[in-house]
Amino acid sequence: MPYLKPERPEKVSAPSLRSSKQRGERLVCLTAYDYPTARIVDEAGIDIILVGDSLGNVVLGYGNTVPVTLDEILIHLKAVRRGVQRALLVADMPYGSFHTGADEAVRNALRLVKEGGAEAIKLEGGRKRVELVKRLVDEEISVMGHIGLTPQSINQLGAYRVQGKTALSARELVDDAKALEDAGVFAIVLEVVPREIAKMITESVGVPTIGIGAGVYCDIQVLVLHDMLGLSFGKQARFVRPYANLREAITEAVTKYADDVRNGTYPSHAESYSLPAEAAEEMNIDVPAKNSKAEKS
Repeated sequence: MPYLKPERPEKVSAPSLRSSKQRGERLVCLTAYDYPTARIVDEAGIDIILVGDSLGNVVLGYGNTVPVTLDEILIHLKAVRRGVQRALLVADMPYGSFHTGADEAVRNALRLVKEGGAEAIKLEGGRKRVELVKRLVDEEISVMGHIGLTPQSINQLGAYRVQGKTALSARELVDDAKALEDAGVFAIVLEVVPREIAKMITESVGVPTIGIGAGVYCDIQVLVLHDMLGLSFGKQARFVRPYANLREAITEAVTKYADDVRNGTYPSHAESYSLPAEAAEEMNIDVPAKNSKAEKS
């Protein structure tokens, strides 16, 4: 079935994503971590906004996502919530927030929903997370799965590598996806897996797949906003397509501002406030005429 462009301005919800998959629509997901970018992304028509633990890498300056805390996610989630109207707002469950028992995981997920305003949560892991997913869904919490490369497992993986490259590991990914669907997830992120395996998974599950480094066959695509805008540092992954170079633009603007300050051309009189003439006369202060050369400079 050919993919169609979605024609629905209404609010995106977790249940609506399955219908979008059935209609063959391609949807779009991006991360956001603050109010202004969340508002821009939402008003641009992005369908899903993820407050991801990738904020550890691109906002907080951590080397990976492991140090990110639930409170840090909440701070950014609340800011993003204020800027989002149409998109489905999803929050990451950071490392350590769902590893110490189902009750604790539910409490943490409820904080993201009740305090932060998330409409769904995302957690990493396949079949080993099935019982937890079932518990969260039983508590009326919408859950997005995440398999393939799971960045929170970096200390176990040793490096960020393509997952599912052997027949055995590929079959395990397919089994993970089916198990997560059976457990009740409404969508599954496939990160850094061969496109052929992503296609197989996408065709074998009824819930949408969300690709990041997983090829064109996924139902939804996601990128980290800072990566696609050129605002991150270091070598970019193969799947990142730069749509802008804001780092260069910001550097140019900041450098020009600094030059203007140092050479005395900023602020100009036009960018300053003048004392009212009556007060200036009373205090015997000369005020440049509005149409003077100084005022125009």
